[in-house]
Amino acid sequence: MQEYCPTVYRKYKAETEVIIKAMTNSLNLEEDCFLNECGERDVMFLRFNYYPPCPMPDHVLGLKPHADGSTITFLLQDKLVQGLQGLKYDQWFKVPIILDALVINVGDQTEILSNGIFRSPIHRAVINSEKERLTVAIFCLADSEKEIKPVKNYSEIYFQYYHQGKRPIEASKI
Repeated sequence: MQEYCPTVYRKYKAETEVIIKAMTNSLNLEEDCFLNECGERDVMFLRFNYYPPCPMPDHVLGLKPHADGSTITFLLQDKLVQGLQGLKYDQWFKVPIILDALVINVGDQTEILSNGIFRSPIHRAVINSEKERLTVAIFCLADSEKEIKPVKNYSEIYFQYYHQGKRPIEASKI
């Protein structure tokens, strides 16, 4: 069941716009050019993630390695239990917990919009052997009817390739 929460939507839509405008300004582009590409009917999904403790955490992953298919993703980490890791130089690094702060990831849609200048980081979630972990993610997606040149409805491509264990953005390159 999907529900619309106008207060949350307005808050994160405004935050998304500020971030995307700053990104386009840093590229010396017209401030609204990425926002115009995303369309008026952009979408946000809120996901709660529960990772139960596991006595053999090295045998399971909480979430397999991936990059987000969104334009921007906001993540509120668990305050006490670390589990988010990012891939850099073919090595996994722990993403530190900063209390009352959000982790903001650039998604594949922004990587496409910026022609690869802004990269969508590959990350994963790992399990703790003793403690449960809870996170909240908000995924901001472009209007599925808009073409993020050269791709239309990237979300559909994303899930098709994600389930095959492939990096979806590779399918979008021309």
